[in-house]
Amino acid sequence: MEPALHLDTADGIATVRIANPAKRNAMTTDMWRALPGLLAGCAADPAVRVLVLTGEGDTFCAGADISTLTEGAEASRDLAVAAEEALAAFPKPTVAAVRGHCVGGGCQLAAACDLRFAAEGASFGITPARLGIVYAASSTRRLVELVGPATAKYLLFSAELIDTDRALRTGLVDEVWPRDALDKRVAEFARVLASRSQLTQAAAKEFAAGPANAERLAYWTDQARGSGDTAEGVAAFLERRAPQFGWTVGRPR
Repeated sequence: MEPALHLDTADGIATVRIANPAKRNAMTTDMWRALPGLLAGCAADPAVRVLVLTGEGDTFCAGADISTLTEGAEASRDLAVAAEEALAAFPKPTVAAVRGHCVGGGCQLAAACDLRFAAEGASFGITPARLGIVYAASSTRRLVELVGPATAKYLLFSAELIDTDRALRTGLVDEVWPRDALDKRVAEFARVLASRSQLTQAAAKEFAAGPANAERLAYWTDQARGSGDTAEGVAAFLERRAPQFGWTVGRPR
């Protein structure tokens, strides 16, 4: 199998699979370059309501494929950061489904997702200290916001791997499941996310990323007033039916 990112979309859920099984799904230069464009396509597709990022087979992603990094460490780091930022900025909910190794650039991608569900036995690590690479400032800040400064320093200083128990305890992952139950749980939760109001989700995602200025607060107030989502949500609750929310990501801002 040639290294590639595979996209499947069904029932409002886009699943991106990192596939380079010969090297534990390590990301090649071409794969780093391809990810932002693939995400842009999913963001613009009104049929996509949720994105799941996972790895082919029994591994999430073992980082960067060092054999393809021919442009130098700094250029390669910039490619990874661009992919990470594109994932973090994706305007719809994102879930990383992790099994096996989630290391280096793989952990960087998982951390850029909104949520991380892991299979028992998965391992996590951020390993630039093994190669003498300066980890990007934006990636460091995202890691600190996720797990706190102490755990971030542990991971970055030591380049040691941690197991799912410690990852769950420190907030690096949100849920841990038996290996044979992970796919079912992720699919189930993705369907829940796809059924909820995109208006609520998009506003919450933006607010969680940092303080909103007056212009953005006014924008979301106007969107809430004009969307009809609240009226639909209340009506559906009273009528004991599933709501059919109409607001979608991609409206002019």
